[in-house]
Amino acid sequence: MLRMKNLSKVYRTHMIETHALRGFEIDVKQGEFVTVTGPSGSGKTSFLNIAGLLEEFTDGEYILDGINVKGMDDNARSRLRNEKLGFIFQGFNLIPDLSLFDNVDVPLRYRGFNSAERKERIEDALSKVGLASRMKHYPAELSGGQQQRVAIARALAGSPKLLLADEPTGNLDTQMARGVMELLEEINAQGTTILMVTHDPELAVRTQRNVHIIDGQVSDLVRKAPSLSNVA
Repeated sequence: MLRMKNLSKVYRTHMIETHALRGFEIDVKQGEFVTVTGPSGSGKTSFLNIAGLLEEFTDGEYILDGINVKGMDDNARSRLRNEKLGFIFQGFNLIPDLSLFDNVDVPLRYRGFNSAERKERIEDALSKVGLASRMKHYPAELSGGQQQRVAIARALAGSPKLLLADEPTGNLDTQMARGVMELLEEINAQGTTILMVTHDPELAVRTQRNVHIIDGQVSDLVRKAPSLSNVA
């Protein structure tokens, strides 16, 4: 599903070079749920941005669902990102003056789906996260955990093959965090590959694998359980 080989990311100014990733290698199979951990400044954000096609890498190889992304222009990366990826952020990133229905609808409009298909996708996604009865409500009328469920629904509505989650429970209390994690586990059990950055060791041990990043390299790769699929 996702493979990086000998990948590097260097940030350059006129005076200094900063190596965010170096000799970075990871292979995530279709159907896996993988957590990414590591101290602040270790390269987790650079890795996630490159995985999400939000940043270019300096050297090496990145294969996403069988497609080599090296050298792609902005338009090609954007098309591939919209087709293959879904994003969940720590801060929810919901639009406060739009209903839940309309929040989930926004990225679908960019994809060019017609109104009937968008409606079906939105209702199905909100149903999966347990908020079908609240679709006319606004973000401020929901708890933090419910808002994160809307963010998950927004990502799911596009039928992504890979879900990238950046500290999705970071703004939630323990009970809400566990509820969101259980939802992500259910989504993974249905076949969606998930790659999640987290600082929470309790969440990291619940997933199939924990990739630990330090100084821009994978220093520890622990398999927690067999992957759901052996398909690359």
